[in-house]
Amino acid sequence: MASLEVELFGIKFENPLILASGINDKVPEQWIRAHEEGAGGVVTKSIGIEPRKGYDNPTIVELPCGLINAMGLPNPGWREFLEMVEGYTFDFPLIVSIFGGTPEEFAFLAEKLSGVADVFELNLSCPHAKGYGMEIGQKPENVYEVVRAVKDATDRPVIAKLTPNIDDITKLGLAAERAGADAVSAINTLKAIAIDIYAKRPILSNRVGGYSGPGIKPVALRAVYDLARTLDIPIIGIGGITTWQDAVEFLLAGASALQIGTAVSLRGWKVFREINEGIVRYLEEEGFSSVEEIVGLALEE
Repeated sequence: MASLEVELFGIKFENPLILASGINDKVPEQWIRAHEEGAGGVVTKSIGIEPRKGYDNPTIVELPCGLINAMGLPNPGWREFLEMVEGYTFDFPLIVSIFGGTPEEFAFLAEKLSGVADVFELNLSCPHAKGYGMEIGQKPENVYEVVRAVKDATDRPVIAKLTPNIDDITKLGLAAERAGADAVSAINTLKAIAIDIYAKRPILSNRVGGYSGPGIKPVALRAVYDLARTLDIPIIGIGGITTWQDAVEFLLAGASALQIGTAVSLRGWKVFREINEGIVRYLEEEGFSSVEEIVGLALEE
């Protein structure tokens, strides 16, 4: 059978599928469930310095082609996060997502959580939390400073999660690469809004949220393609990956691994196994022996 194993920054993943940071990864039981259902790795909910309750309901709007969410970065804070994972051992790579308002806050979190994280993903792209995420990550100089600070604070590999809400995402990727990032992940959600025509006001309590799901796939695929043509570090593709065909497109566009988030909410945990099985069939039918052989083939002139 064709091999799905991939290696990123010296760490082996059973397959290229990773549970994305979002609404299905709050507790260790969900991370373990994702792995049991076929995820090669897991990204945690974004962790900050202080606990955050997040926004009041409603926080999610379901659309025909995806979801708009504005959760408000709810999380237990780094101290309770460490207490939550105490006693657990994981037989898969655990990628801890962290967020902060300054490079110093990111570095502080990386130092405190290095004992449990195999890898860090830097949330530089959340589109709806004031003072965090996208508000920092839209400027290449900020991306550089945050990545550099984290790299100085930990020996763990660092992934910079990039926002699509910018004129040219490669500017952000190049800044992350110059600062020493081991990989970038793209994309986070698109800034979006939904309005209740009878209440005559935005549905989400925060008004603005992030759009994810099948509707953003072409935008995400283009971002991965552009980044893969520009950077020398690995790209982790995110955005609307729902079927094995979607996954193959991202791999061909230059993604070395893939994160799955909204598809879990829309289709259930089975999505990991279904996508993996489809990729294997594709590889064997097309005469490839490993998933790594097809990464970036669509980049060739």
